[in-house]
Amino acid sequence: MARLYADENFPLPVVTELRRLGHDVVTMHESGVARQAIPDEAVLSLASAEQRAVVTLNRKHFIQLHRAVPHHAGIIVCTFDPDFTGQAQRLHAALAAAGTLSNQLIRVNRP
Repeated sequence: MARLYADENFPLPVVTELRRLGHDVVTMHESGVARQAIPDEAVLSLASAEQRAVVTLNRKHFIQLHRAVPHHAGIIVCTFDPDFTGQAQRLHAALAAAGTLSNQLIRVNRP
């Protein structure tokens, strides 16, 4: 299963469901860096240092960041979906289909 790093705006119910599905997910809050206005570049660096892919709703900035910093542990950008269980299931399926996450940008959109 995937090692993920959820940024501070990523929905906690999705994190909970991803964990139930077997993924190893750490949140920014759990790592002690939430509410510190950390730049996206630093979030990506923190995640990559732990060999975790960033999972975020901040699509625009992280897509740009992937282009600027192509070597990382992975970036998964999602659209907001109030169906948290459905979003976790789509993420789970996308992760299974992707294989390796290293240096990859994966997009998970709501239906």
